[in-house]
Amino acid sequence: MEIILKKDVEGVGFKDDVITVKNGFGRNFLIPNGSAILATPTAKKILAENIRQQVVKDKKVIDDATKLEKKISGLDIKIKAKVGEGIKLFGSVNNINVQKELTEKGIDIDKKSIIISGNNIKQLGKYSAKIRLHREVIFDLPFEVVADKK
Repeated sequence: MEIILKKDVEGVGFKDDVITVKNGFGRNFLIPNGSAILATPTAKKILAENIRQQVVKDKKVIDDATKLEKKISGLDIKIKAKVGEGIKLFGSVNNINVQKELTEKGIDIDKKSIIISGNNIKQLGKYSAKIRLHREVIFDLPFEVVADKK
């Protein structure tokens, strides 16, 4: 059975993919859940036109995301955290702390778009976070966790 996915389905495919699945999986799961529609010739033509229009819209979004990436890359991000003995932190630093620091610098990014490997940082030092502004615009943002001298 050939279907068109209406949204991302883990392990199956991404939105607007035309894929072939077993009849039962498509008929009993994907279509009733609203995750897919049958890939009729008419539906394929509509999909092709939608993709063509989406490319034009995406170009502007990608250009804006690239400009924002250049603006963010020029920033020096230092996150202050309370420190215990040596370089260990009280608590941890995560994507929310990076988001707050960017917001203070005048850049509004969703916390879900910021990915720190290991999720939590528990020591002072220099780190890097992946920022995903668009599926085609992903970059590394270096930042430093420093001691809060209060």
